[in-house]
Amino acid sequence: MFNVKSLLISLLGFSLIACSPQQRGDDEIIIGTITGPETQLVETAKKVAKDRYGLKLTIVSFEDYVVPNTALAENDIDANMFQHQPYLDVVIDKKKYAITSIGKMFIYPMGVYSKKYKQLSDLHQGAVIGIPNDPSNGARALRLLAKAGIITIPNVNDLELTPKKITSNPKALVIKEIVAAQLPRVLNDLDAAVINTNFAIPAGLSPSKEAIFLEDKNSPYANIVVVRTSEKDKEKYRKLMEALHSPEVELEAKKLFSDQAIPAW
Repeated sequence: MFNVKSLLISLLGFSLIACSPQQRGDDEIIIGTITGPETQLVETAKKVAKDRYGLKLTIVSFEDYVVPNTALAENDIDANMFQHQPYLDVVIDKKKYAITSIGKMFIYPMGVYSKKYKQLSDLHQGAVIGIPNDPSNGARALRLLAKAGIITIPNVNDLELTPKKITSNPKALVIKEIVAAQLPRVLNDLDAAVINTNFAIPAGLSPSKEAIFLEDKNSPYANIVVVRTSEKDKEKYRKLMEALHSPEVELEAKKLFSDQAIPAW
């Protein structure tokens, strides 16, 4: 069985056992993020939180979308910022975690990228398209492909949409499910891939310039901040959200994402 606590101890360089939730004060928060630009946003919020609110943030970076919610539910971290509400809904339904959103952050449009094609209509019969293998982002990717008109799906609001549920696939596209963080690395081996912005930009892919199809700015997928439900009304989390919504964080998002980070609050 995967040992979440061992991973966190390794990442932080100290034992969280010695700093359990009961021992952490009202001015301390351990927050989990996904490695990449969003971690830099939290680094900016960390400084604002300390200087403006006397709040001490410790950041733990993860490589996938599964562990941060497990770590939160098991009290190894106090909050996380990496997911949108549809993904959280699926996790809570499956795992029964007592965790909840306390506020929205930015929308990062998902895009389709290709090193071989300039537009999706040019895809050949049997082309291989990579999508994220986690439930919500995989469903989001399929909805984007359906919006582009290259596949048909039965219900755009199906949170557990999978390739098996595709109802029409005229070009017999092969949908390959891959860990989201790995999609930019294997793009050259695919005909196209649907990639989250937080993984596209570190790989040198510009959503506005290089995506051959992109979610529009009305996308409902805003990233959220999540804590344990029993602690959602704590004052320190109100301060955390104020730091995350600060002008300094908005400016950093502009630097990191250009026009591809849209405030959702």
